[in-house]
Amino acid sequence: MDLLKKLMLSTHGNALLVSLVAFVVYLRTLAPTVSFIDSGELAAVACTLGIAHPTGYPLFTLLGWFFSKLPVAAEEIVRLNLMSAFLCATGVFVFYHLIHSVLTGVFSRSSAIKFRKKENLPVAVSLSSTGASLLLAFSETYWSQAVAIEVYSLHVFFLSVVIFSFLKAVYNNEWNVAGEERSSAHWWYIFAFTLGLAFTNHMTTILLAPGLLYLYFSTQGFDATSWRRISRMAIPFLAGLSVYLYLPVRAAQSPILNWGNPATLEKFLWHWTGKQYRVWIFSSTEAAGRQLKYFADALPVEFAYIGLILACIGIVFLFKGSRRIAISVLLLFFGCLFYSINYDIHDIDSYFLLAYVCVALLAGAGILGFYSVLHERVNSAILNTLVVVLCLMPVFFHYERIDESENYLVEDYTKNMFASMEPNALVLSYQWDYWVSASYYYQFVKHQRPDIAVVDKELLRRSWYFKQLEQSYPWLIEESRVEVDAFLKELYKFEHDLPYDARVIEARFVGMIRSFVAKSIASRPVYVTTEIEPEFTTGMQRVPEGLALRVYSDTLRHEMRDVEFIYRSFDRRGRLEDALKNLYATALNARGMHWMQSAQVDSAANAFRRALEFNPNSTTALNFFRQVESFRRP
Repeated sequence: MDLLKKLMLSTHGNALLVSLVAFVVYLRTLAPTVSFIDSGELAAVACTLGIAHPTGYPLFTLLGWFFSKLPVAAEEIVRLNLMSAFLCATGVFVFYHLIHSVLTGVFSRSSAIKFRKKENLPVAVSLSSTGASLLLAFSETYWSQAVAIEVYSLHVFFLSVVIFSFLKAVYNNEWNVAGEERSSAHWWYIFAFTLGLAFTNHMTTILLAPGLLYLYFSTQGFDATSWRRISRMAIPFLAGLSVYLYLPVRAAQSPILNWGNPATLEKFLWHWTGKQYRVWIFSSTEAAGRQLKYFADALPVEFAYIGLILACIGIVFLFKGSRRIAISVLLLFFGCLFYSINYDIHDIDSYFLLAYVCVALLAGAGILGFYSVLHERVNSAILNTLVVVLCLMPVFFHYERIDESENYLVEDYTKNMFASMEPNALVLSYQWDYWVSASYYYQFVKHQRPDIAVVDKELLRRSWYFKQLEQSYPWLIEESRVEVDAFLKELYKFEHDLPYDARVIEARFVGMIRSFVAKSIASRPVYVTTEIEPEFTTGMQRVPEGLALRVYSDTLRHEMRDVEFIYRSFDRRGRLEDALKNLYATALNARGMHWMQSAQVDSAANAFRRALEFNPNSTTALNFFRQVESFRRP
């Protein structure tokens, strides 16, 4: 108890306690295995020191490699999920210091918030910092980054570090309560270096620019001295940014996973700037309106409503205390919002993280204002308890939604997909979010089913992918060399912004994939997954086998190999969870229809019944099940 009291009486101690609480909850809700979307790819890249999808994330990869070697869990993926929990909890620790510095610095010399007894201010600031940190730690999107491997866990850590070091550099003397003169020079260099490091993890670090540039020039002046300071900061900034040299150096060594192959200056710049994603940025006002509505609907829920209410109160007090900081925070918030709503992707939540950090910061000011009004009217113990309970509301509000501790959906689906295929098979798919990404981890790290050649149909639209395929499956490229070269010739025009004919590119693309399928069938089993369009197997037949469809070049009747699924249920609803369950339903429907063609009514009925267990709304399963039942009636 004495140790707990000592911790609670110090800023570092309070920050440590809050971050430990967050870490314990993160551990309780941690994913035990691979998750959706990029989880498998990022894990495989970290474990093999490869190159991840744009913008490469070199610092995250290097940290991931280090964590994957720690003897703290039985499997690499769990260690990497633990890394995300650790980084997010550490981010909470830094955020506590950030909000504590802002509240102390702004309101110790301001009349915006008044305390009759000055000694009450430090207590109120500590409580407000604790509350704001808890609100951020258990906000839906922040918490979701802590339970499975994702680059945004490191991103949220850097958001707090960069803003904190910047504010320390700007206000080191002004916010020094002791009144001592302190040099800010080292803080400028720390800020510049961490800013460079932050860019090596995620390029949306650029969204810090509007708020920080405004605050810099409004406090330091727009003169030669300010510009000289910026020029001096260039060296530590570039030192941090130099981690990006990992990409060309490692790419030249041809790692197993070499997305973008950024070994040349051209390919490096394409990868570093995320060229392939530009088509989705500022694509239309309709998309921006849709994303804005999504954000507006999600924001109150993000902080269990209480956080947004406190933030609205806080912006009033912060404007009274420091107009410059209030404007800077709003610039950070709206700059993030403006960019993010103009990025037309499904999984946009993580791009709003900077805006959510701003809301939590404003909520801290709101808690302090709330405390100042009530501290003389309400017993301090009751008031302190009330604040903490209110700020812990997101834990109970989001727990069921965030908890991944029983989620084995992706692992089971990936292993079921592996089980669906005969040895040495070729499979064509673009189910990246559900198993293709995860297959990288299981094949290249856990060495499960390395005999299967997994080819992502949509990645075939990128020239770099052919080098990776040629390295992993040389026979695939060599057998279709003519068709591959013909496609790459047209693809070169598209990638280099030269005049091209989209119809020619698409025709060459289809012809190349048809060649992959036709020439591989002679020597190995060939499969496609259910979403692969019929044009790629025209003139061939598809026979359901497990979760995939085996392709045959003849018209003979082929028996369907029955594959039993290993499936651990996970009842939570969600876009990805529902879609994965529907993939099971689709595969089972295909089985049922195949059995109907063979007049195996009982087997067909069982398949459609199981499909409805995965997707009760499957119209295909419902219609065919009724049809089967009508056949069985006397």
